[in-house]
Amino acid sequence: MQIVHSNRRGSRQIEHIGSAHDERELAALKAAAAGRLAAGQLHLDLGITAADGAGPLPITSARMAVLWECLNDVYIELGFGAATNGDSVFRDLVLARIIEPTSKLDSLRVLEEVGVAASSYATVKRRLQTYANAGWRKALAAVCAAHAGLGPTTLVLYDVTTLYFETDKADGFREPGFSKERRLEPQITVGLLTDATGFPLMVEAFEGNKAETLTMMPTLTAFMKAHQLTDVTVVADAGMISAANKKAIEDAGLSFILGDKVPTIPYQISKWHKNNPGSIPPDRLVLTQRSPANAKTSYRRDQVVYFQYSADRARRSLRGINEQVDKAEKAVAGNIPVKRNRFVTLKGADKSVNRQLETKARTLAGWKAYATNIDSPTPQFVIGAYHQLWRIEKSFRMSKSDLAARPIFHHTEDSIRAHLTIVFAALAITRVIEARTEWSIKKFVTTARRYRTITIQAGPQTITAADPLPNDLYQALNAIRGGH
Repeated sequence: MQIVHSNRRGSRQIEHIGSAHDERELAALKAAAAGRLAAGQLHLDLGITAADGAGPLPITSARMAVLWECLNDVYIELGFGAATNGDSVFRDLVLARIIEPTSKLDSLRVLEEVGVAASSYATVKRRLQTYANAGWRKALAAVCAAHAGLGPTTLVLYDVTTLYFETDKADGFREPGFSKERRLEPQITVGLLTDATGFPLMVEAFEGNKAETLTMMPTLTAFMKAHQLTDVTVVADAGMISAANKKAIEDAGLSFILGDKVPTIPYQISKWHKNNPGSIPPDRLVLTQRSPANAKTSYRRDQVVYFQYSADRARRSLRGINEQVDKAEKAVAGNIPVKRNRFVTLKGADKSVNRQLETKARTLAGWKAYATNIDSPTPQFVIGAYHQLWRIEKSFRMSKSDLAARPIFHHTEDSIRAHLTIVFAALAITRVIEARTEWSIKKFVTTARRYRTITIQAGPQTITAADPLPNDLYQALNAIRGGH
């Protein structure tokens, strides 16, 4: 048995301890060598006197401290803690939904895995009625508006979606209606208002058979009243706009940027084709049509419509038109049965291809209209603002997928509204995290939840241990906490 002493320059000194002839002598030499190595060093007595052969030290607690504390920090930063008077049940339900969206009952299991002492299920059910209250939702919307920094020139995005229920019984709130997923079950209509970045400002639930165009003004009116705003600029898709909606927005004194419908060939597009016969419009060409307000118009502010041509949009539209016209010609020739086809005209037993409609469709292929009544607009600002609608669509996708917004386990109106309130708060937190880290919320949760803080009981001593964080997660956490 030898002890080898060496230094960084490579020189070595060998100290001979002795020679062993069996295992017992070897163990004694090892003990002597260990004592020689530790000579002159102080020992920290932890009071651990475990006997030889004792089992591993017990872990007394384990928490997803990194993930939970980060989510809670954002929850507090947004003002949700103050807005809810420190309601820990609401906080736990919101953060648990971000970590693993599941039923309210199963969220108690999620909290237990996180290492948080959860309330009883009876307490959760009792609190849901409070979370469904309009005043509760108003308080959350107020702190979201404060975080977004709303002002008179704020752009707000509006869109709707439907959430269906696996039941065949309508109850006045859950009602069958128009479904983008073409489902026949009862559903509810959900309207979401966000700022230009997709950060949620307000959520409203409506009866499932309420038309989408009828949801916008009630939501906007409630939003303006709640935050005492005199004017904001609302951005919405063409599917949300009816003539009555447009007039109502105008009557409310609001500014708008809307995707406009083009039922007929506008004068400006017709004029361009007349001046450029046989030509294809250049990509991103913008034509302007102004409509000044006067005593004879139904609107009180000057309006502008921009028509923008997109070569890529035209290519997709023309491919669809060609397919439909080809089917229409085959149907008229009797080669295939007549089905729904806008280019087939039926007059009694006579069938014909509607060439006038085909010409109109080909002329409008690639064009999209954007209408606004803001002062001194530019096409770049108007079209750019409209293209921010993808952000609210992303928020809806996040709420439906990452946060499982569909209220599968809820059957009463109060319970459904409470569920949407929880999803709304969770969506606000996830949008902040994604914006600051440039990670998806799924990636952040999956990465952070692996790093736990544990406490170990070693005799009378309690030891706290934690896994070291990888550099990318460390930077993400710094970005989240340093982003306010």
